[in-house]
Amino acid sequence: MKIDLLLKNAQFFNAYLKKFVHSDLAILNGKFFYIGTEETSELEATATIELQGKYVIPGLIDSHMHIESSMAAPRTFTQALVKNGVTTIVAEPHEIANVFGLEGIKALMAAAQDCPVDVRIAIPSSVPSTNSMLETSGSEINCSELAEMLQMDGVICLGEVMNYVDVLNQPDSKSNQFIRYVKETKGHFPIEGHCPRLLGLPLARFLFAGVTSDHTEQSLQGIKERIANGMFVEIQEKSLKREIIDYLVTNELYEHFALVTDDTMPDVLMKRGHLNYLVKKAVELGLKSELAIYAATFTPARRMGLVDRGSIAPGKVADFVILEDLQTLAIHQTFKNGREVFNSEKKQAAEEVDVSFPTHFYHSVHLPLLTADCFNIKTNQKDGRVTCRVLYVSEGTTFTKEKIVSLPVRNYLIDWENSSYCLAVILERHGKDGNRGYALVGGDALKAGAVATTYAHDHHNLLVLGRNKQDMLFAANQVITKQGGYYVAHKGKIIAKTDLPIAGILSDQPLAVLSAEVNEVKNALAQLGYRHDNIIMSISTLSLTVSPELKLTDKGLVNVNQQRLVPLVIGKTMDASPSLS
Repeated sequence: MKIDLLLKNAQFFNAYLKKFVHSDLAILNGKFFYIGTEETSELEATATIELQGKYVIPGLIDSHMHIESSMAAPRTFTQALVKNGVTTIVAEPHEIANVFGLEGIKALMAAAQDCPVDVRIAIPSSVPSTNSMLETSGSEINCSELAEMLQMDGVICLGEVMNYVDVLNQPDSKSNQFIRYVKETKGHFPIEGHCPRLLGLPLARFLFAGVTSDHTEQSLQGIKERIANGMFVEIQEKSLKREIIDYLVTNELYEHFALVTDDTMPDVLMKRGHLNYLVKKAVELGLKSELAIYAATFTPARRMGLVDRGSIAPGKVADFVILEDLQTLAIHQTFKNGREVFNSEKKQAAEEVDVSFPTHFYHSVHLPLLTADCFNIKTNQKDGRVTCRVLYVSEGTTFTKEKIVSLPVRNYLIDWENSSYCLAVILERHGKDGNRGYALVGGDALKAGAVATTYAHDHHNLLVLGRNKQDMLFAANQVITKQGGYYVAHKGKIIAKTDLPIAGILSDQPLAVLSAEVNEVKNALAQLGYRHDNIIMSISTLSLTVSPELKLTDKGLVNVNQQRLVPLVIGKTMDASPSLS
């Protein structure tokens, strides 16, 4: 019998036995055909690879991630994935949906066609992440868009339900409407969750509503309660802690979790890899190699109903990776549908500038150039002092705290430049209402200079953070002129930048160029005193209204737990500079 490819003398990972087995692997029509050694003489292979005992594992599957978090266009991003052994992703495109709605999702899906990775789509359930009373996004995903997406090829789950406050407290909220509609029309669909720190009765209520997973940063207690209550846990790097791994191993809970990346910055992708890095880190923390691979192949496939992949067996899609060795998980070759898509010994084709999106996606920042008075905070008090809320940043977490401080007022303006705090301003950039929101930011934030970006989760308005007006103005106007980006200014000069012209959140450059630029931005921010293990994500989530505790949008300061706006100045009325028009 004729077959397409025969792999001889492989040590392949058998997901059903959770161990490596010596065997030959036969591939026909893009699928595994026969696994064994005794009857391969009956097969006539078009091509044969002698592996001499090399390890073969299923293609890695990332079941919870966001392409836009890499700042790379889909084709650029997926070319990097296959180098790291990833062959399937479940992408939740709520970032581009917050700018261009369903049109943005369709454009991203079109850009991902003919990529070397299968891109499956999770329907964004929280666009905007909260509601129009708390933030202004460029577009919304409502029930009509949900119904349309449920009929689209490649859509396999409801993406992370982020507004857990509304799920628990507003029975008729959009989040609950989405959950009910999916349960009624697609009962088999996974419903993804986002419920940081929920425990006890609130966690039970979240599960009872229909959400069945969580990917947020976990504590040991959180892991225990989630798994005990039947919730599937997607473990990203922040949750890879020794005590959590020890608990999973001791209790043999391998069926109840998967490793996921969630967000991967481009410089991190270039330097250390993608899901393969998390597999290695899990092993370093005490998870056996076989079980770490299991959590990056079989369990995510089963969670997402991808029954045709995630294992090496007859009839399964021939997505697989040949490893140089098991300890380093070094990728030698990656195959998609039985065809080689990466070989470490072959020179890779040069990447090109991305032009795959519609023209107007490269012109999405609708703001006039700013003036310095945009960074004034006015009060109805001529002089003296006022009591203010401060959004407090802490190194090592994207969660923020609320602090109460006293600041001087001079000639009806809060004198923030002569304080120890930064000013943050968010300006609505989608061309809707010209709102501006103001916050004081303290803790491990900037000590000098300024940064401006349209990469501000999830509404992606223009976020400007700085210690003086002139640097803030310079950085902000550069971002406006370039139609999106991340610009760092100090003493009147741009010291680092990366342009993000696609919807204001994606680069059109090859990954090597983007990675180098983002690394320069991170270094510049660190030199200006910002302390965090993921500086860009820390800054970009200052505006994320579903991440505790106090955040900022174009509407103002948001108490996340209460999902309501709160004033910057406590006990006094406060006026910001006039809205743009």
